[in-house]
Amino acid sequence: MSQTVSTAINASTRLCAVLGSPIRHSASPAMHNAAFAALGLNWRYLAFEVQPENLRAAIDGAKAFGFAGLNLTVPHKLLAMDMMDVLDESAKVWGAVNVIRFEGRSTNSDWLPLRLFEKESPIEIRSVGFNTDADGLACSLREDLKFELRGKRVLLLGAGGAGRSIALKLAAENVAQLFLVNRTFSKTLEIQAAIRKNFPSVHVGLDYPQTEADLIVNATSLGLHQDDASPLNEQVFPLKPSHAVYDIIYRPAETKFLAAAKKAGCKTANGLGMLLHQGAKAFEIWTGKTPPIDIMRRALEQNIYGH
Repeated sequence: MSQTVSTAINASTRLCAVLGSPIRHSASPAMHNAAFAALGLNWRYLAFEVQPENLRAAIDGAKAFGFAGLNLTVPHKLLAMDMMDVLDESAKVWGAVNVIRFEGRSTNSDWLPLRLFEKESPIEIRSVGFNTDADGLACSLREDLKFELRGKRVLLLGAGGAGRSIALKLAAENVAQLFLVNRTFSKTLEIQAAIRKNFPSVHVGLDYPQTEADLIVNATSLGLHQDDASPLNEQVFPLKPSHAVYDIIYRPAETKFLAAAKKAGCKTANGLGMLLHQGAKAFEIWTGKTPPIDIMRRALEQNIYGH
């Protein structure tokens, strides 16, 4: 799909961006810029490499420049929780921020998205943190793996920002058992405590399951680089054809972990669907418009798969 730009960049162009480290793999600019063009919006979406120690300064900078909003990716989703002026209920429930909308206070004291300030300037600007990752994963599991979560046994690898929101979403979807594996054990303890408090019917284990799992989800960044180790210790928990395997990484389109799962006969999917659905919700949060899902999907497929 060839992307056409609706208008030239000018002084009225609205800006959004994704912040992360690493960031060069991101397909979010392709997805959002295609959506902006399709709806004739004078908006642009950028990507910036931002180290964790510079995250607060980067968010403050985007606020000062009048950005409409931001996406946050690895490793910023947990860090940003304490940097927001306001947390939307989605960020509070799922425990991480992957979308920021900047809002301005008007002369009548109402807080409004910055996109609504066309002639007047806001008196002040605030950041509002949202989470669209959790719902994005659930949508992708249903679409791409035809997988329903209720009553299932799930092994989740990773307990960072994405891992935390995914774990809580899995619990909210009434999985029967959830097994958490992470390099930093304290993070799994925190997630276990949150699930026990909010979803007491879900059993949470802090190691590999002793029996089988219906679904394995990789929520770590292992696989972004060719020389990364596998997120799964197959000596402890070998892949079997009965497993459905989901990797939230989408570039490379097939990580070594997904390739191994496919070779073992597992049904597999990468994170393109999760990226699509979290991005579509972010688009709606920023612009107030219905996202052109099909156009966004085609832009992602062309960017990631080359077709």
